[in-house]
Formats: sequence, C-alpha cells, structure tokens
Amino acid sequence: MSIKVSDYILQRLREWDVQHVFAYPGDGINGLLAAWGRAENKPQFVQARHEEMAAFEAVGYAKFSGKVGVCAATSGPGAIHLLNGLYDAKLDHVPVVALVGQTNRSAMGGSYQQEVDLHTLFKDVAADFCEMVTVPEQLPNVLDRALRTAYAKRTVTAVILPADVQELDYSPPTHAFKMVPSSLGVADYAPVPADQDIAHAAEILNAGHKVAILVGQGARAARAEVEHAADLLGAGVAKALLGKDVLPDDLPYVTGSIGLLGTRPSYEMMRDCDTLLVIGSSFPYTQFMPEFGQARAVQIDNDPFMIGLRYPFEVNLVGDAAGTLKRLLPMLKAKRHGDWRKTVEKNTARWWEVMQRRAAVDADPVNPEYVVHALDDLLPDNAVLAADSGSAANWYARHLRMRGHMRGSLSGTLATMGPGVPYVIGAKFAHPDRPAIAIVGDGAMQMNGMAELVTAAKYWRQWRDPRLVVAVLNNQDLNQVTWEMRAMEGAPQFLPSQSIPDVRYADFARSVGLEGTRVEEPGGVVDAWQRALAADRPFVIDFRTDPAVPPIPPHATLDQIEAAASAVLHGDSDRVGMVRQGVKAKVQEMLPGRRHRGDRPGADDQR
Repeated sequence: MSIKVSDYILQRLREWDVQHVFAYPGDGINGLLAAWGRAENKPQFVQARHEEMAAFEAVGYAKFSGKVGVCAATSGPGAIHLLNGLYDAKLDHVPVVALVGQTNRSAMGGSYQQEVDLHTLFKDVAADFCEMVTVPEQLPNVLDRALRTAYAKRTVTAVILPADVQELDYSPPTHAFKMVPSSLGVADYAPVPADQDIAHAAEILNAGHKVAILVGQGARAARAEVEHAADLLGAGVAKALLGKDVLPDDLPYVTGSIGLLGTRPSYEMMRDCDTLLVIGSSFPYTQFMPEFGQARAVQIDNDPFMIGLRYPFEVNLVGDAAGTLKRLLPMLKAKRHGDWRKTVEKNTARWWEVMQRRAAVDADPVNPEYVVHALDDLLPDNAVLAADSGSAANWYARHLRMRGHMRGSLSGTLATMGPGVPYVIGAKFAHPDRPAIAIVGDGAMQMNGMAELVTAAKYWRQWRDPRLVVAVLNNQDLNQVTWEMRAMEGAPQFLPSQSIPDVRYADFARSVGLEGTRVEEPGGVVDAWQRALAADRPFVIDFRTDPAVPPIPPHATLDQIEAAASAVLHGDSDRVGMVRQGVKAKVQEMLPGRRHRGDRPGADDQR
C-alpha cells in the first residue's frame, strides 16, 4: 500500500525518536496536517499560539532534553515568524529542525500568494543545511541530513516542503545514479586533542598560583571532572549564564555568573588570577576576563570553529569536555588550597550575604530582588528554570543558586525578549514529571507570554507534574532599557517608549482555567511562591515590583554612576526612587558581614 510523502515524513520523525513537533497550522502544510490525522498525532503536534513561540518551545525542549527540537510552520508569514526563535537556537548552539511549507512547485516564481524565497530567507539561520524537497526520492536523505546535522553541529537546519510534494505518493531512492540513499542515527564522537597539547596545557595549569576556571554549557556533562580539576588546582569556578546549571552553587568555590549580569566574586577572580582555564564556553565579553597578558590561558571546546575566539589562549584543546579533562587530570599536580582559594571562597560567601541584604531593602511596593531571593530556598532540587531577557535575567543570575539536579537557561547570545514562557512549556514536554518556573518581566509577558498561557492551559493535563509557575515582575516599565539609558547614555527615562500599562496577569490566567495571585506587598511574597509550587495546575504570580531597584553591574564604574546622576539632573521621571534605591543597593555591598539593622526582620530566616 502506497503512502504519501507527508506520511513518510512523520514516519521518519518517529524513527528518529522525535516525540513532539511544536507548530502552528496553515495551508502550506495541509498535507502534513492530514498525515498527522492518519498517524494518530504521532509525533505529537503541539499547537503554539504563534510560530515564533513554536520555535521558542522547540528551543526550550532541546535545551532541557538534550534532544533535537522540531518546529513546523506554513509558507510565507508562518515561515517568517519562525526566524527569531530559530536565531535564538543558532546563537546558543541548540539543535533545532524547522519543517516549512511552500507554495506548489507549479506556482514558484509567479509572485503567488504567500510565496517567499525561503532559501534566501533561511540561508543564514540554517546555513549548515537548508534544502527543498522537490521529488519524493529525495527522502529520507534530506530529512536524515537535517536531523543529523542539527545534532552533530548543534545548530538549526531547515527542510522546505512544497504543498504539492507533500501530497505525492512516496517512493524511496533506488540503487541507481543520481539517487542518494540514507540511514538513521547519529554517532557520538569527539575530536581527540594531541598528547603534546594535553601536556602543554598541564604545564601551564601546574605553573599557575591563582587559577580561575570558567565553564559554559559545553561543560554540563563534565561536572565531576570540573570539580576534580578545581580541587587539584585550588581554583575558583565562574559560570557563563548558559552554564549556570553546570555546577551547584552550594560549592564554596563556585563564584556564580560572570559578565554584566554576573557576581562581584567572579569579577574579582578574573581580575586577579594569573591562570585561566575555559571549558565549554564562548563567553563573548572579554572585558570581564583577565587583562590581556595577565594570565596564561587554556581552552577546551569540542567545536574547532569556536576555539580561540575570546582570549589569547596559549593552548587550545579541541575535544569533549569530560573526555579531555579525563586525559588532563592525571597530569595535574595537586596544589595546596592556600590564600588564593580562601580569598575566592571568602569573596563568594560575602557576595551571598550582600544578595541577602539587597533583597531585604525596602522598596515600593515590592523589591524584585526579594521576589527572586525568596524563591531560592523554596526551589525543588529538580526544578527547571527559565528567565526572560531584561532586568529579570539579572535577578535570576544573581539570586538563584543551582543545586541538586536543577536546570536553567535563558536566551544567552541573542538575548531576545519573549522566550521565558515558551521555554518552560517546551521544558514540560521534555520533563513532564518536573516543576518548571519562568521569571519574566511585564514587557515580555505582554509581548507574548500571555498568549502562551493559553498553550499551557491546553496541554497541562498531559503533564505528570502539572506545576508550571510564571512569575511576572510587574513594574510597568521596560526596565532594562530604562537603566541602560540612564547608565550608558546619561539620559532620563523616556516615558513614551518605556512606560507600559498595568495588566492583571493573574486574572487573565484564571480566565483561561489556570490559577494565579497578585502580590502588592512584601509580606505576600513567600506565601505566593508556596501556593504556586503546591498548585495542581499552572500558576501565575503577578508581583508588583519597584522599577527603581537598579541592576548595578558587578564592575560599576564612576563614569556609569555619574551618567546615572546626570539622568537625575535632566529630570528623570523616577529620579527620587532611582537615587534612593541606587544608594541603598550599593551600600549593601560596603557593609560588614553581619546583618544590617535596616534589613527586613526575619530575612535571615528566609535564607
């Protein structure tokens, strides 16, 4: 019995163990939709509210499952909508395959309705593999190569499917010229660094007295090896944001995140080290790394195209993080944990005290740092976390301590608005038995998070653990840009661009069958988190937070402080609150170790 091309595509996806396709329908993929009906919805068609959200959900699924994420969209506008989510995957090195409809072959080149040159549209985002199927015999090769390339290169690939081709009878390639056979699966592999390079790297690391390690998402499968290396070298370990879940933060030498959203101890460690080991990270901001010439440096990365980019490394080791470290560790000489390690640990302990005090600073109505800090102690050890771009990412980076089997991510390199809610929806399909939490700003929530609550309402009953918590930091301000204008431009808040309306997010959640609550005073914060984490369905917390709490970077300079002061002098609409909160926040970093008398009573107990 013959099957159609569309039937074969779904069959091949099942053979690749693809269990979900995040998508939105349209007539450019009607053939596939009909095939889904014949296939009893296997793999499952997960209906997002918008193609961009479908792509973000595929990214979230891929980030948290380790498997390829697959999304699908119709021709023309549907394909265009996918792009932002696909670029998020490409820039964060996440394997995603896009299945995209196209007009009939007979209409191509005729300026037909919804005809877009998809090869041109996708040639950058899917640069490693983008192909259109024009005859059935191109399958399964085209689909196999798209999946295999996405896995092997951890990137985005695209398969373009003209509507009429989807309806053709499938016929496989034959044993003949101009036919390309194919096979399933992708083998695990990793380059092997040369012995002399391993030895050279060991020599550099052994010679160092103040060793710093920076890990990224490429070190996630090498936790034990990274811990062993840090112990041997007496090193502290900083984490790029995409590697926040590589090591637990309850290790005393883990200094936390690095960069603009990072911690002071990470900044100090990089400032003062004489040796640097970077594992599985392409962290781009070299100003947060040691001064050039200050430190001898070694990099480990499995991508030869990303090696040696961020620092003048003396040795570049191309290989899998765990496998390379296993070869390197026997050559490392154990160092005494002296003043350097003690300083790293002391600075880290001090930082967490500062975070506790900053969270306890009074604000109007609620301090956003307190909102996130209060969650830290309440997090289940198997939680999956996502933060949206903006000031919410600051508090995620600085106040949440990874432990146990927690996972966390955000839009790292693209830093786009809007992936927080779709990320955790994708995560729930990857891990339906684990709680998922998104921390998002009100700008991102209004942009697309509210619509995706409808998606959560549609599917939450399928999840063994129904907990999906969306925390909205509702300050009626596009806060990150407001602070960037103040600090970088010395410009006051421009209300026509920065002010956004107050929305009753919890009320909206309840209107679509979910649960929620609004918090307008500090005393309700912990109770709201506890209610959300005990709920029997997705839960939205609308936290009314103070926009005047500044996301001061760990390296705040006099110039930036003066620029913020200039904004006040030029009439910033929130100048009183900005000065008040900025001074209070900075004071917390200068106080001695014991609790400040201005802290909220009971703040220590919440730690």
